[in-house]
Amino acid sequence: MSAPRPLPRVRWLIFFFLFAFTVVALIQRTAVTVASERMMPELGLSQMQIGWLETSFLISYTALQFPGGVLGQILGPRRMLTFSGLIAVAATLAMPLLPFAASGRLLFETLLLAQFILGAMQAPLFGMVSGTLERWFPSRQWALAQGLVTCGVGLGAAAAPAIIASLMVSIGWHRALVLVALPTIGLIALWWRQGRDTPYVHPAVTAAELAELDHATQDLSATPVSWRRLAGLVRNRNLAGLTFSYVAMNFVFYLITFWGFLYLVQARHFSVLQGGLSAALPLLAGAAGAGAGGWVAGACTARFGASTGLRIVPLITLPASAALLLLAVHAAAAAAALAGLAAAFCLLEMNEASFWAASMEIGREDAVAAGAILNTGGNLGGVIATPIVAALSDAGNWTAPFVAGTACALLSAAIWLAIDPGAPATARATIPAPQPALQPG
Repeated sequence: MSAPRPLPRVRWLIFFFLFAFTVVALIQRTAVTVASERMMPELGLSQMQIGWLETSFLISYTALQFPGGVLGQILGPRRMLTFSGLIAVAATLAMPLLPFAASGRLLFETLLLAQFILGAMQAPLFGMVSGTLERWFPSRQWALAQGLVTCGVGLGAAAAPAIIASLMVSIGWHRALVLVALPTIGLIALWWRQGRDTPYVHPAVTAAELAELDHATQDLSATPVSWRRLAGLVRNRNLAGLTFSYVAMNFVFYLITFWGFLYLVQARHFSVLQGGLSAALPLLAGAAGAGAGGWVAGACTARFGASTGLRIVPLITLPASAALLLLAVHAAAAAAALAGLAAAFCLLEMNEASFWAASMEIGREDAVAAGAILNTGGNLGGVIATPIVAALSDAGNWTAPFVAGTACALLSAAIWLAIDPGAPATARATIPAPQPALQPG
């Protein structure tokens, strides 16, 4: 008789939900930039005001990373992602609906508030993703899983310009933003029904799946929050260096994801529909790069260990991305510029898995908080980039932002030489595991 086929691992169902949440998040956060081409003349907004809307999102998104991550570590992924997801949907719907209730200065102020709330609700997301992967996956799969999740980021960012621009042309920007927001409610309902905080409490998890985890006999991933451990994370030299490197890398990330559409329309003279479709190409390349980077980082970690293996991808791809970014902005042909941006962003996004797997290696049971610290710094890159790019582009200067991005990519690579990405901040605690009824493996 043939041996029974192994049951599918529940961790990949959890991964699917995390992947979907990241796709949704990027669609929500880039919707305003894409819709701004129609919003500005209709609502009387300037390009600088659009920049302030993006900055409002980034201020709350950055400032609340760590507090939101700590709250999420206390509440658990199931409750936190449900609560924050529902409010984020309401904030997204406010953008197309508020113009029917207000105008002028009041409208701009309420739009700022809606973007601020959206940023606050998305702030815990990537820390929660990181902590949930730490709980559900063996460490040998962390880099791969993080790379695949970042594919979701790229796909969401790529989908937003293409989908929203197409819908804007056919049904207007108000209906377009409503239409892309509503399906998220169904995703949240399914997550509440199927998601669990740890594999130890999910009724479909088998003993065989638990045995594959690093903490196979103890639910160490659910260690209670310790303020002493969190303070140690904040002071940790390796996490601080990793975070500063992420600040520099994310200057380039936000430059391309938030401003790529307007760059193609204004500097390269694409039409709105052409710009929406073409702006998706670098982001799709970035999604592919993220997946490839996760696989390569995982293989390098398995071969050389985390301390050496997680450095390899950043030290190669970040300088290469910097060179391509500079070539792209100085290319004479629009097609060559688009190809250069796509290649640069592909190489840039190959690094996401290395950053996030390193934060998990350093944080371990506090991976949510470590990821929140990392993403706080990462989004400071966006806070820095957004007003700078808005001011320079409003003056017609699109070259200077890309030159600055080149310098930031090189700085990001250099910092990796000074940190140990595989050194845990603290030793694991030892706590008894819960004893749920398990299905036979």
